[in-house]
Amino acid sequence: MTIEYTLQELPDVAKKVVSNITDKVLLFRAEMGVGKTTLIKEICKHLGVKDVISSPTYALVNEYDSTNGLIYHFDFYRIKDEEEAYDIGFEEYLDSGAWIFIEWPEKISELLPKNSVDIKIDIVDNEKRILSF
Repeated sequence: MTIEYTLQELPDVAKKVVSNITDKVLLFRAEMGVGKTTLIKEICKHLGVKDVISSPTYALVNEYDSTNGLIYHFDFYRIKDEEEAYDIGFEEYLDSGAWIFIEWPEKISELLPKNSVDIKIDIVDNEKRILSF
């Protein structure tokens, strides 16, 4: 599916993503500053998260309670190798059955489950993005 959208349309985009995916492990692929975290925040809101949602850039993972179960939001931008993901127990998170949102999944490509959904975001211009999954 491909969706062209503006920031104002993010609530509808989040709803479409959740309604059209088949797995709970979502891999967000985009360049720095394109809107990965912004989209994840909106998806979390759609799933019923009431907490403040922020990027886990320094913590590597944030956990949120939602009306649709636990959500783990990873940001692997700052890791040096896959061993760091092992060190935080990444495999246990994958086995939890929770929603898993991963920014910079290419940093841990060997650890990603086959049943993940690739979500790619590209810039059209300052106002628009294209999402494909």
